[in-house]
Amino acid sequence: MPNGADLLCDTLLLNDVDVCFANPGTSEMHFVAALDRKLDMRCVLGLFEGVVTGAADGYARMTGKPAATLLHTGPGLANALANMHNARRANTPMVNVVGDHASYHLPFDAPLTSDIEGLARPMSRFVRRIAGADDVATATAEAIAEAQRPPGGVTTLILPADAAWTDPTVYRPVKADLRAPAAPDASRVAAAAAALRAEGSATVLLLSGDALQPGALDHAFAIAAATGAEVLGQQANARLERGTGRHPLERVPYVVDIAVKRFAKVRQVILVGAAAPVAFFAYPGKPSSILPPDCAVTTLAAPEDDTRAALAQLADTLGVAPAPASAPEPMADLPTGAITPLSLAIAVGRALPDNAILCDESVTSGRDLFAHTHGAAPHTHLQLTGGAIGEGLPLAVGAAVACPDRKVFALQADGSAMYTNQALWTMARENLDVVVILLSNRRYAILQGELAAVGAGTPGRNAQRMLDLDQPAIDWVSLARGMGVDGARVETTEALADKLAYATAQKGPFLIEVMI
Repeated sequence: MPNGADLLCDTLLLNDVDVCFANPGTSEMHFVAALDRKLDMRCVLGLFEGVVTGAADGYARMTGKPAATLLHTGPGLANALANMHNARRANTPMVNVVGDHASYHLPFDAPLTSDIEGLARPMSRFVRRIAGADDVATATAEAIAEAQRPPGGVTTLILPADAAWTDPTVYRPVKADLRAPAAPDASRVAAAAAALRAEGSATVLLLSGDALQPGALDHAFAIAAATGAEVLGQQANARLERGTGRHPLERVPYVVDIAVKRFAKVRQVILVGAAAPVAFFAYPGKPSSILPPDCAVTTLAAPEDDTRAALAQLADTLGVAPAPASAPEPMADLPTGAITPLSLAIAVGRALPDNAILCDESVTSGRDLFAHTHGAAPHTHLQLTGGAIGEGLPLAVGAAVACPDRKVFALQADGSAMYTNQALWTMARENLDVVVILLSNRRYAILQGELAAVGAGTPGRNAQRMLDLDQPAIDWVSLARGMGVDGARVETTEALADKLAYATAQKGPFLIEVMI
């Protein structure tokens, strides 16, 4: 008879969870064997747990449904937590399956025994220890339902080894009880309409989540055109559709001084699936909120609400028809010479083919990207959302697994790439169609800027050695080839454009080390 592990797999499959990113251990061997019997489940191995959860994040952002992950006890979960944090901030649906010792073995305090619930809870909206084989289907269905409860979230199931290897009394997979987003609140719609009529020119519509989808933006930009308001995206967003044919949305700036200046004359902010903007960090003598003290903040729709319907109702209340995107400025001509942030943005924007996916963890080197790629070919932009570096390469893995017919570009800073460079191996093993644009400035450039921003002075010998990555310099082309990914190094914008064209024309992974 099939066992509890089989029942967990079949409950996942019944609910259309058919990809598992995995890094298993001994406690999960019965689950591994069950996965082996389920040919409808695609299993993708990651050599580090942060790759596993980051890939699950990228997959869900592109499909709108969760993948499963398979992690080994508390330490394996601990390795996965940083990208679970990023997924939590992105409202990503994810179902983590964490194996544990058999329930009767826990009192013996074997070396891998740990507080898995305590580790999981800060990064999970739902944590459930499976009570036994008869609890497997119900617990799994609950985790799937919670993962997909609007706006989406990370869930963690703890699977004791004996619950996996024991036969359930009744073998019946359970269908998850899924819920729709909450309908728009008529009073909030009316209040937002009144606020826009009263002071539209001093208003920002701040959007995130589904409010950033093209149809919703048609309504948002029409509302702005009719009232004098401005539309902005939250500083970090899970997914944006950008390029020709899409509205040229700008985001809240990252740098606190620029952000404060940007909102200086704003008198009201209307939130649509977004949070009120705050500084990324605290800085001595600078505000935590970047809004003026007298700025009113109202909510049209919370992240769990139907933000698209709320914008449509607001537009209808104001008597405004949705507006298609205007033609953007064409991409600038390709510069020549040494690679700079500006020439990087232009080269990447010109290279993107139609329907590409761009996974962006460029950090400091990519700050010019947004402003200079509105005229690029239509593409999807996936961004680091939670600030825990090391997600760009795993995001690209997940996006490529989700969309094998679309070219994926990973715009990746070198310092953060070292957190999850194992993702290159998974790209090679799965022959994923990913172009990695590895930005090699050989330092933690963002930290050099932050050292000055917090008033900590000029780096001396010890500080500099904690911020530089050039002694020894990392040879990314050799590292990639060692993991099965071909690559090349470029030092000029012309060479970068040539290699981008070459890599785009090929199938499979390719890494370009960009000396910037």
